[in-house]
Amino acid sequence: MRIGLALTAVLSLAVAGCGGSGSGPGSPGVRPATGSELTGRTFLSTEVGAHALVPGTQISLGFPEQGKLTARAGCNSLFGDVEFKADKMAVSGMGSTDMGCDKARHEQDEWLSTFLEGAPAWALKGDELVLTGKDGEIRLADRHVANPDRPILGSRWVVESTLDVDAASSVPAEMRPAEFTILEDGTVTGYSGCNRFTGTATVSPGKIKFGPLASTKMACGGVIDAIERNVLAVLDGEVSATAQGDTLVLKHPSGKGLQLRVLG
Repeated sequence: MRIGLALTAVLSLAVAGCGGSGSGPGSPGVRPATGSELTGRTFLSTEVGAHALVPGTQISLGFPEQGKLTARAGCNSLFGDVEFKADKMAVSGMGSTDMGCDKARHEQDEWLSTFLEGAPAWALKGDELVLTGKDGEIRLADRHVANPDRPILGSRWVVESTLDVDAASSVPAEMRPAEFTILEDGTVTGYSGCNRFTGTATVSPGKIKFGPLASTKMACGGVIDAIERNVLAVLDGEVSATAQGDTLVLKHPSGKGLQLRVLG
């Protein structure tokens, strides 16, 4: 009888131990609350129900290292600390760069900062990240899936904005945008916003070195001439080149720069 009672007690403890571990941190199917699976990844918005985005803009969220967050909504770079508490993403200490942009994009930056500081709920399933706040949700996909990097060589790059130290100016919608293509043999062909041009360029990691450009000599006047001057000032000598997804940012030592997007 004693042996039977002892065996029953052991079996009861074993069953209780198996049944009580389903909610433990090491259980299969339970998402860790650290958010470590986001570290080193960048996500791009695919659907934003919480806000009507400015046309041509997209939300970007990055997690460069544990406890750090970066974000963009069309104007400045946002950054802060992030802590994952169960199903909430707590963001604090938000700061930003101070680039001058139009009112709509500035307001969008402010909206995104407020949304993130509101501790939205988060859920990750494969390559999709969903953030849910009091005003709605943002769905994002891993950048490498949503917008894989385009090659600099052979792509047709179209100017979206001109940059000047800490200010960005969008190309007027009614204007035919400037563009250029660098071929595999180093030949450059392009359009400055007013004139066609040709030349050479050498592409190396993080840099492009433009040789002298030859162009037609048409005068277009007004804002178009001003944009052309900015474009040609950047495509002069060695510039830093940052390509991510379908976007390319060129920065000249003078402080001028271009933000371009691949066409096609």
